Parts: sequence; C-alpha cells; structure tokens
Amino acid sequence: MRYWLMKSEPSVWSWNQQCAVRSEPWTGVRNHQAAAAMKAMSPGDQAFFYHSNEGREIVGIVEIISGYEPDPTDKTGRFGMVHVRAIRPLPRAVKLSDIRANPAFSDFALVRQSRLSVLPVTPEQWLTLCAMGGEKTLAG
Repeated sequence: MRYWLMKSEPSVWSWNQQCAVRSEPWTGVRNHQAAAAMKAMSPGDQAFFYHSNEGREIVGIVEIISGYEPDPTDKTGRFGMVHVRAIRPLPRAVKLSDIRANPAFSDFALVRQSRLSVLPVTPEQWLTLCAMGGEKTLAG
C-alpha cells in the first residue's frame, strides 16, 4: 500500500461532501506532477483529505478505489482521475502550520511545493501525521 495527500478547496468539494457519497471521481487535476502521482495510485492505497486555501489542514482519510482513467472534465484528453471513498475523519485536524513547524517535514512536498494538489506521503510521514491527528490505528 502507498500513501498520498489529496487537496480540495472546501468551497468546491469538502470533507462533508466526500463523506455523503459512496465514491467520488477525483477530477480537475491539471498539473503534470500531480497527475503522475495519480497514475501511480492503486486501489487500496490511502490518502489524506486536505482542505486547501480555507482551513489548510488534513481532515480525513480516503481510500483509492479505482486506478487512473481518463478525466471526462478534461477536454484535451491529457489528464485523468481516480475514484476515492471516505474512510474516516481524523480525530483532530492536522494544520499546515503544525506540519511546517515539525523538522521531520522539511522535505515534505506539502511544505516544499505548496501548490501541488496531489502528492506522495512516505510511510514514516503517514505514521507521524496520523499520530498528530490523533489517529489510533495509524493505517486502514
């Protein structure tokens, strides 16, 4: 299993909206680095659901439930999507300011490339972020 972080602006697609549906296509990614991350995803991988711009915090965990496929919202046909489903919220949100304050995350893509919407998370980073969020099981 691999781990990821996926960003969404809550005014566009929020954690509550994600929880209200069985699964949802993760569309609209138009950055080649983020698209490459999505191409590397496999069903069963897990990702943090991150509220960007408004909140700037990890609020939950989702599971990747489909491999990369064409994104119907991309008229150029160059970008794709995956489907995700909500697993559970974190007991407490992990704020970007707390992540930046932790020296263990100095090389984390969320800190170094703040505009990247989909990014990999190492197993060590995953465990640390789960602990920061009060997650007891640390994995799905």
